[in-house]
Amino acid sequence: MIKKNITTSLIVVGILWFVFFIDTLIPADLRNYGIRPRTLYGLLGILESPFLHANLGHLISNSIPMFILTLTMLSFYKEIWVKVTVFIVVLGGFGVWALTFRTGTNHIGASGLIFGYISFLIFSGIFRMKFKALLVGIAIFFLYGGTMIFGVLPTNPQVSWEGHLYGAIAGIITAWTYRNINKAEKVSA
Repeated sequence: MIKKNITTSLIVVGILWFVFFIDTLIPADLRNYGIRPRTLYGLLGILESPFLHANLGHLISNSIPMFILTLTMLSFYKEIWVKVTVFIVVLGGFGVWALTFRTGTNHIGASGLIFGYISFLIFSGIFRMKFKALLVGIAIFFLYGGTMIFGVLPTNPQVSWEGHLYGAIAGIITAWTYRNINKAEKVSA
């Protein structure tokens, strides 16, 4: 079970790297297909943006947490992992698209999904009030709580704090929505 979860997590991260390297090989710049707030063209970026990264450093900084958090999601919430992922990407992306007020911005990267996973895992523990779910939430808070708190603040104009914020909000909403489904107590790691 854990081997399959590790393999799936590596595949998820591998897809991010594959898209990045394809982007370096083709003449079109795929990074232009991110979320562009309140534009019809930018609406399409909601589904594309998690796969696009500005540069190698951006990709590397998202790869390790994406692997760890995907592995955690698969280990404790496997039956709803795809639903949770889609919910966070769509809801968080729509938040960026509809509620971002910096004009002319293009939001790309997997960090919105990463922040969504972090908040989902933390708040699932709180909403479910089950021992294993709480332990997972506490562990994730200790690993990523500081990043979560400071990542949603507008400290760097080159970083989509909006993507972090709306991803985190989407994770909380998703945790509430799925609070009674697939209780972490019933899943073996």
